Amino acid sequence: MNEPRFDLNGNGLGARIGKRFAGASAAILESTLPKSTVEMVELRASQINGCGFCVDAHTKELAAAGEPPVRVNLVAAWRESTVYSDAERAALAFAEEGTRLADAYEGVSDETWALVREHYTDDEVAALVYLVAMINAANRLLVITRTKGGSYEAGMFAAAAR
Repeated sequence: MNEPRFDLNGNGLGARIGKRFAGASAAILESTLPKSTVEMVELRASQINGCGFCVDAHTKELAAAGEPPVRVNLVAAWRESTVYSDAERAALAFAEEGTRLADAYEGVSDETWALVREHYTDDEVAALVYLVAMINAANRLLVITRTKGGSYEAGMFAAAAR
């Protein structure tokens, strides 16, 4: 197993940048975008990007928030599932297309964009765009540094953002 490479929070500059990064993420959580949708979007992007730490974190946050295990476990197969609302399905499609930019020259399709606009307010759309960008950035930081999953405890992000 590959060992972690670098502790960004153990480095002075890394910790300062991380605090600002956490502040941007905290602002997203102040939106009216449902917390469960936020966590499912983050989980789906993290699954695609192979970020063990983030998959660990977002599955535990969903469980701590009271999401039924079936809704947590089926995020990776949301298209073949019946447990998500149309709004959640739009957000999950948006997360996938916004994460897989290299796979499609147009990025997020007009069809998915229209679904997102149908279900979310302007403020929620803004939050969703930043959410997908931020989770992809977080995934890259943690995959590059080989930060492993398994040690996350629900609520750790809230404490770090203060």
